[in-house]
Amino acid sequence: MTTTAATDQAWLDEAVRLAAENVTTGGGPFGAVIVRGDELIATGVNRVVPTLDPTAHAEVVAIREACQRLGDFKLTGCVLFSSCEPCPLCLSASLWARLDRVVFAADRHDAAAAGFDDRDFYDLFEQPRATWPVPVLQVSTADNTTPFSAWLSRTDRVEY
Repeated sequence: MTTTAATDQAWLDEAVRLAAENVTTGGGPFGAVIVRGDELIATGVNRVVPTLDPTAHAEVVAIREACQRLGDFKLTGCVLFSSCEPCPLCLSASLWARLDRVVFAADRHDAAAAGFDDRDFYDLFEQPRATWPVPVLQVSTADNTTPFSAWLSRTDRVEY
């Protein structure tokens, strides 16, 4: 994979351009591109409000598009360039997608200054769950691990 500061900068500039353009059409100020080598695989912009989907962040939109285009749920060999530091949702999606790298321009503090609570979520995850504003509880059942046993018994399962 070709990696230079100049090519990283060019892809970041494109992500920032997409984010700014998205604002002019009523979307959020976030943009992302996914690249493999020197090839643009997918783009994404924040679509939360237009689609009423709280998971339609630019990075997630780009990951979904890239996976469809490449016909794989793994994006090994690809790099995500984002106009802003990915929030915990987007960072998790990036890890699950097995991207090679994630490169971003603005950070969580810049997002917070613009009214986006990414920093609050990062701070929340450092606190004990018992103090979170939304209870996240484990309640055991007699069959907690049955789905995992069923999964492990399949010889045709696709690991991810």
